[in-house]
Amino acid sequence: MKTNAVTKLIDALSARNHFGAIIKEAESKKTRFLVSRRGKPKVVILSVEDYMKNLIKQPELLTTIQLSAQKAGLDKMTDKEIDAEITSYRRKKTKK
Repeated sequence: MKTNAVTKLIDALSARNHFGAIIKEAESKKTRFLVSRRGKPKVVILSVEDYMKNLIKQPELLTTIQLSAQKAGLDKMTDKEIDAEITSYRRKKTKK
């Protein structure tokens, strides 16, 4: 079941003073925040999951894989570790 994201309007000072709580709510409740300065909308704060699912134009499968990798902690590999994995795989493949 898909739920519609709620958008809350807040001013920049409130966003700055409550930034931690805003991040937590955006992530846990999928709330979007429209931040204004001097009464004019300037930026939107939303969760990475919401951003990837709704704003980036990519296949749903790719989004699901990326989010699963993040939750499993697989997005924390360094470039050096990634290169080592690729090299190791290629060595094993050529020996077969």
